Amino acid sequence: MNRFEYVRAGTVAEAVQAFGAGARFIAGGTNLIDLMKYDVEKPGRLIDITRLPLTGIEERDGGLRLGALATNAKVAYDDRVAQRYPMLRNAILAGASAQLRNAASTGGNLLQRTRCYYFYDAGTPCNKREPGSGCPAIGGVNRIHAIFGASEHCIATHPSDMCVALAALEAVVQVSGPDGERSIPFAAFHRLPGDAPERDTTLKPGEIVVSVDLPERGFAQHYTYLKLRDRLSYAFALVSIAAGLELDGDTVKTARLALGGVAHKPWRNVEAEALLVGKPATRDNFQAAADRIVAEAKPQSENGFKVELARRAIVRGLEQAAAGTPQSLSDKRIQ
Repeated sequence: MNRFEYVRAGTVAEAVQAFGAGARFIAGGTNLIDLMKYDVEKPGRLIDITRLPLTGIEERDGGLRLGALATNAKVAYDDRVAQRYPMLRNAILAGASAQLRNAASTGGNLLQRTRCYYFYDAGTPCNKREPGSGCPAIGGVNRIHAIFGASEHCIATHPSDMCVALAALEAVVQVSGPDGERSIPFAAFHRLPGDAPERDTTLKPGEIVVSVDLPERGFAQHYTYLKLRDRLSYAFALVSIAAGLELDGDTVKTARLALGGVAHKPWRNVEAEALLVGKPATRDNFQAAADRIVAEAKPQSENGFKVELARRAIVRGLEQAAAGTPQSLSDKRIQ
């Protein structure tokens, strides 16, 4: 681990002002500290933001505002989240361990970095870690890698469970930076790798996440978060599905579907969602939506199984949501 300067900020303005080349904000540190130990991240300055007044969960315009420093545990066990946004609660509880959820923050969850083997190995090339060095995952060991939205420069996936649910909910991220405050729709917060895979988000230099706003509509009745992984606990998703439906009888009024474990960001296909609107909530219609989504898949040498896994997971997730029988948190076998 390299030597670094440590600064503790008392306000958001102080944190923004302290930012500069080689600086990183740190809150729970559940991802950043690991990256520093592996010599993947080598910040010259750490700006401690844990004293900022951003830990609250507040009512906001009919929805909820999650402070960037609200821990994952605090969000998951907030009664309002459990009652109005159970998809988000289930996604959080499907990830990591209880100990990590007690430390990890909302803002940090949005900013966590890929778990690509090559990214974590400082002895191998990686365009995300060292732009222009290459992507050995392409043609290499790529079982866990992207099947959507990848580029010739990077096929890494985003690891978050929470972000998949936030994408389906169409949350809004509030940030503050040198140029003031701005709102970023969740779909525009993370970016695909393109020719700049080192950039995970659309944040500008020095910007800090202040809060995440949840909309009034939370799909509290018809939802699921379905996570498929190599083992039932403490594993990142091979494929995950956040599904939310609004029904009028058996007819779909609104459909939201986001996938995790398959792309550089939570993956949505709004055209596939639109296919469901105005139609009965049937397996055949769910299959048509799934087919539309996986038609865009471009698997790598070792992860072709993810295409069929995603297809089946989409159908199963939509069936769970339509029936109002979300995936169990205690019994992780597919219901």
